[in-house]
Formats: sequence, C-alpha cells, structure tokens
Amino acid sequence: MDRNFAATLVVDFFVAFGVIIGGAIIGGISAFLIGEPPLQKISELAASLKIWAIVAAIGGTFDAFTSLERGLFQGTHDDIFKTLFMIFAALCGAQAGTTIIHWLTQSSAS
Repeated sequence: MDRNFAATLVVDFFVAFGVIIGGAIIGGISAFLIGEPPLQKISELAASLKIWAIVAAIGGTFDAFTSLERGLFQGTHDDIFKTLFMIFAALCGAQAGTTIIHWLTQSSAS
C-alpha cells in the first residue's frame, strides 16, 4: 500500500471521528443552553451525524462517485478499491466516535 494512501486512510478515519465527537459535544452544549437534557442530545446527535461524518471525511460524495465511475468504465480498478477503502476508513471512524459517545453517555448503541 502506498504511504500517501495509508496517510489518507488515517486522515479519513480521524476526520469522521472528529466530526462525530465535536458535533455531538457542541450540540450537547447547545442543548444545555436551551434547557434540554445534554447527555441525551449528545447521544442522539452522535447517531444522526454518522452519514455527514463519512461525507466530510471522503471530501464529498461527488469525488467518490467520479472515482468509482472511472474505475468501472475506464478499467482503473485501483480507483475502485482505494475509494472503497476510504469509505470504510471513514465508516470505522464514525462508528468509533459514536461508540465512545454512547459509552460516555451510558446509552444503548443504535
């Protein structure tokens, strides 16, 4: 595996992880300010931000679809695998962030 590609996977993981953790915590602060239960809101936000974390990590869905299209129709199969690995790394980061939030808020994972 190319060193630059491995670095991209690590960055994708932590961007998705950071979107979940940061978005949930900042959303919890806003819930506190408006009088809602912050831990419940943090848990709900962590679950609902997953798809946005993945999209943010891979840099937008259009680039991923373009890369997949190029791999399918132009025969560059490396692009397909790289894009799938990038999506998987982002998915793992989002899931890790959500799991940590659920552990911290003592709610059931969804």
